[in-house]
Amino acid sequence: MVAEAIDLKREMYVSILMDREHFGPVFVVSQKGGMDIETVARDDPKAIITVPIDIRTGPTDANLSFLATQLGFKPELINQAKSQLGNLYKLFIELDCTQVEVNPFAETPDGLIYAADAKMGFDDNAKFRQSDVFAMHDTEEDDQREIEAANHGLSYIGMEGNIGCLVNGAGLAMATMDIIKHYHGEPANFLDVGGSATEQQVTEAFKIVTKDTQVKAILVNIFAGIAKCDIIARGVIAASKAVNLSIPLIVRLSGTNVEIGKKLIAESGLAIITADDLDEAAQKACATLKNRE
Repeated sequence: MVAEAIDLKREMYVSILMDREHFGPVFVVSQKGGMDIETVARDDPKAIITVPIDIRTGPTDANLSFLATQLGFKPELINQAKSQLGNLYKLFIELDCTQVEVNPFAETPDGLIYAADAKMGFDDNAKFRQSDVFAMHDTEEDDQREIEAANHGLSYIGMEGNIGCLVNGAGLAMATMDIIKHYHGEPANFLDVGGSATEQQVTEAFKIVTKDTQVKAILVNIFAGIAKCDIIARGVIAASKAVNLSIPLIVRLSGTNVEIGKKLIAESGLAIITADDLDEAAQKACATLKNRE
């Protein structure tokens, strides 16, 4: 890539993102750009300005003027800054972005304003109308386990711990990882099999988790609603046999058909450790690692 070299007089920070607290998009700006914005937020929170935008109307002239002023632009550059900020918002909306972060948003000695470096995130739900954007996705840069999981309708994110987590529902997955940390364990992944997991999906989930050589135990935490405990149990049993599982497996089932699921596991002949609640399951998972040390 060949790009024009520019001399930067000032470096600022500008981002637009969807914010639950304000029920829509917000501008987040700071005169302290060209550095880690998280550090700025920690050390000098007053240096960061947040401006909510009405998604029905977009930024008003008053919004843009305020943002340009807060970024420290002199009167002769206000209109140029407003135009740049307005165009960034237009890009944010038209490409279904979840975030547009420009760092630095830069001013040159010649009085020109550049988006000198940026990163963007896009809403996966808008893939059907942003085909050109998503066509640029290079899967070579991705974790191959994440790609494999997505191909089976699973959500997987690898982490650095040693307790593999297989859960249904993102909220339950977060709670499971938190309680593992509470008992001084380290989650190895976030793996959500979804609310309607099949036996085959559970098997594929096990295959993905066990590909991580750091995983020394697996914790299955299922609260069944649409998915049924007996289906999950059959998947767990089949998966354990399919991957020839040799590490501790802790299973907590709750919800629809839970007694059937527990009976299937009890009669499987496999060395599966069971638990009645999440707290007990997390304690047992962490204890298995201590016992193996």
